[in-house]
Amino acid sequence: LTVVGRPSTARQVLAAETESGIPVTVLRAYRAAERSVARTDPGCGLPWQLLAAIGKVESGQARGGAVDAHGTTLGRITGPALDGRGFAMIRDTDGGRYDGDRVYDRAVGPMQFLPSTWDRWGADGNGDGRADPDNVFDAALAAGHYLCAGDRDLRRAADLDRAVLSYNDSRAYLELVRYWLDFYRRGVHGVPDGKGTIPTSPGAGGDTPATKPVDKGDGEDGGGIIIGPDPSSSATTPAPAPRPTRTPVPTPSGEVPTPEPSRSPTQSPTPGGSPTPEPSDAASP
Repeated sequence: LTVVGRPSTARQVLAAETESGIPVTVLRAYRAAERSVARTDPGCGLPWQLLAAIGKVESGQARGGAVDAHGTTLGRITGPALDGRGFAMIRDTDGGRYDGDRVYDRAVGPMQFLPSTWDRWGADGNGDGRADPDNVFDAALAAGHYLCAGDRDLRRAADLDRAVLSYNDSRAYLELVRYWLDFYRRGVHGVPDGKGTIPTSPGAGGDTPATKPVDKGDGEDGGGIIIGPDPSSSATTPAPAPRPTRTPVPTPSGEVPTPEPSRSPTQSPTPGGSPTPEPSDAASP
């Protein structure tokens, strides 16, 4: 019996089993963020699988779980310099504190926040008294707050779509995140840190040189980088329950370009390897 949307061959089953493995510390971070947001903003209905889907697209689950026991990445995960050469022009806002670049900003960490966005939304998810974008517990909690901004109820499809688009205003990005959300809802299992699947295409989390433009370099065509929330959004840090009543949806201004994947996500993992429908033209952190 072949079930639509599920792997039907031995190789597809193996690929699905591999991709459903999330590094244990990263998985704990997503689940901890879900529990925290459920306490402070119960009406949002944030599913941890949504954080996992975004983490998959943005950094390949912190580059296959390359984190220490506290959830901090073993190496800095940064996006390309936003210098206008194939990407938006965003001059340095953090003095290189988060992204190591004192000239231009870069998206940082496993959830790929821009420094100025992190200054607004940064959270301490592991209780160490710091808000560190390179820590998966902190980044996951911050992303959860951001996705729940306004009066969103992520159990509603329309609100969930708006939340993802507020993170990156691209229909292709939405489809990609939706694909992984549905995939992870079918079931996941933990794998040892550092043993997760790392994207093989030059998408987020790959090894493409960070400053390499993906187009002719004049800034006209936009870039292929997948980065996190736009700092120009109008959202403010959500307060604990009761639910905030302010106008919802922090919408990007279009300042940061987004990628168009070279193909639509498949309905099920592809045989013999990663089912990841990674954008083929994205520059990697």
